[in-house]
Amino acid sequence: MAIFIYGIIVLAIIIVLSSIRIINQYEKGLVFTLGKFTGIREPGLNFVVPVIQRMVVVDMRIRTIDIEKQQVMTKDNVPINVNGVVFFKVHKVDDAVIKVQDYEYAISQYAQTALRDVIGGRTLDTVLVERQKIGDEIRKIVDKETEQWGLDVQVIKLQDIEVPDDLKRIMSRQAAAEREKRAVVIKSEGDRDAAKNLAAAAHVMAKSKGAMQLRTLQTLDGLGPTASNTVVMALPVEVMEFFQKLSKKE
Repeated sequence: MAIFIYGIIVLAIIIVLSSIRIINQYEKGLVFTLGKFTGIREPGLNFVVPVIQRMVVVDMRIRTIDIEKQQVMTKDNVPINVNGVVFFKVHKVDDAVIKVQDYEYAISQYAQTALRDVIGGRTLDTVLVERQKIGDEIRKIVDKETEQWGLDVQVIKLQDIEVPDDLKRIMSRQAAAEREKRAVVIKSEGDRDAAKNLAAAAHVMAKSKGAMQLRTLQTLDGLGPTASNTVVMALPVEVMEFFQKLSKKE
């Protein structure tokens, strides 16, 4: 009799322990009674009836899943390899478990499809420049579809965009040509501004008496006292001014 009582006590303890479920703060639990959804349990200590009831615990935190690298043909017929990452969270736990078999796999596949559709409608230059805009457009498409699954897509980011090697070499040469073009334009603009300044200075010196002599003395002073500097003046400045006045009188 005592053994029977001990057996019942041990069985009761096992049943009680097996019915205990602890849900963390970042989780929620779905309870199914005889296979039918009967409620949502909040974080803390919870109990379920063994055999009759089953609890599915769902993580409510933001999660990340990868969009696997895939080859996509752009609008201008350039094959590129693109991958990305999806940030999402579950906001309706019952829909996420009941309406879709595996919501992580489902959102991953849908994100891949949306990525191909969006990038396929853009040229390569647009894809390389507008990563953030493309990611936002993909997010809107995926979020609209997965909202009925109880999911909330936070952000979708494009990570790597790989172009063919031969196209990389062409783009590199094009970039080098653009940089050389900008350098030539900047130099020509500098030469033009310098010519304007020299012309203006010559005009001022021509009108100011003695300006040429002063400029000549400044130039000589700038040469310094080094013995290796030799200055040869073919004509004095006064002689040059004499011929200028003589030509004006004629």
